Amino acid sequence: MCAWDDNEAARKAAETAGVPLVDLNRRDWQNFAALVLSPGIPFRFPEPHRFVRMAQLVGVPVIGDMELFARAVADLKDFERPRIVGITGTNGKSTTTALIGHILKVCGKDVRVGGNIGVGVLDLDKLHGSAIYVLELSSYQLDLAETLKCDVAVMLNLSPDHLTRHGGMDGYVQAKRRIFRNQGPHDWAIVGVDDTRSQVMATQLTAEGLRKVITVSAEYGLGRGVSVLEGALCDSMTGRAGPPHDLSKARALPGRHNHQNAAAAYAACRALGLEPNDILAAIETFPGLPHRLETIGVIDGVRFINDSKATNAQAAEQALRAFPNSWWIVGGRPKEEGIDDLAPFFSHIAKAYLIGESTEAFARVLAGKLEADKSRTLDVAVEAAFNDARASGVANPVVLFSPAAASFDQFRDFEQRGEAFRQAAAKLIKRRSA
Repeated sequence: MCAWDDNEAARKAAETAGVPLVDLNRRDWQNFAALVLSPGIPFRFPEPHRFVRMAQLVGVPVIGDMELFARAVADLKDFERPRIVGITGTNGKSTTTALIGHILKVCGKDVRVGGNIGVGVLDLDKLHGSAIYVLELSSYQLDLAETLKCDVAVMLNLSPDHLTRHGGMDGYVQAKRRIFRNQGPHDWAIVGVDDTRSQVMATQLTAEGLRKVITVSAEYGLGRGVSVLEGALCDSMTGRAGPPHDLSKARALPGRHNHQNAAAAYAACRALGLEPNDILAAIETFPGLPHRLETIGVIDGVRFINDSKATNAQAAEQALRAFPNSWWIVGGRPKEEGIDDLAPFFSHIAKAYLIGESTEAFARVLAGKLEADKSRTLDVAVEAAFNDARASGVANPVVLFSPAAASFDQFRDFEQRGEAFRQAAAKLIKRRSA
């Protein structure tokens, strides 16, 4: 095995960790069995990394960590193979992955959660037949997986994202659709149908007849599937509707998008054979994930919501739906689609506070439609939003940090950005209590 990274700091870290490095620029590639590519390295678009081209020139397969995992599973005897639940979609992957893992754990299953969340798939505990692997799968990882077979594959939603990496929307959709590759008649496809592209995919999968297909929705009542309407979950997976279950006790899952996440998690766990009442009880105890509509505190009656994971407009839309009449902190490195599609929800916003590279562009979108302050930095925005919300006289005001943009202009990642929001709020708390 040979390892290499173009980044010098990463190479030093690898050497410190005891990983032997070999400069792949100077090696004979004909002796390699495969190139295992980190998901973030360009595979096809905007152009292949030079190592990808070198591998392709000599016929060396280009794969990713999920493909290595899939091959390890395939090498096991049937009774030794774990069950695999894969989760993908543009938004909600991490919450749904963690929720499924939580339900399975509460119900006494041997569950391992990882992939694109938390622990990498190759660092999860040893494979065995009684385990259930719950894996968040990004479009990058799916692009590099050929033989991965999911017993339960969950597709939540589809909206424009990572288009440069996939050569456009069609390439992005096809990468996501790969989660259903290799499924057979005993496997399950769980598909959210609250957007047009996912509806089309669900119809196509059903028409193929290769697997069992269950649809989930937080917008429509379904004749066969799982839906959540006005906060009540209804199971009609058998074609016959069961009694509705109130999700109001699931406090870590506010908003319509989280109701779709809950419906998908419920359907996935039902497909694995769990009892409905056990699943519903576990959903109510889910603690939630950091940086996803996370309440981090209340100061002088003003509630602070950390939704730093909202890196695109569709994710921010869900936050604006969940918290109308909010003081909205928005911005960062803008995505291609920007925030134009959020116009129907501008009436939900008391005032906007613009930060990061997108400040001027977002100000132009909001001009004449919504009062906006060019705060530029997060600490300035937090204080301004708090002062305005507190002075508004509105009952239960909310400072909502849902950026609708990437974090890389001012922060390492969305986690660091969310922690910065938390610290800015903590400073306000400390100052108010002094």
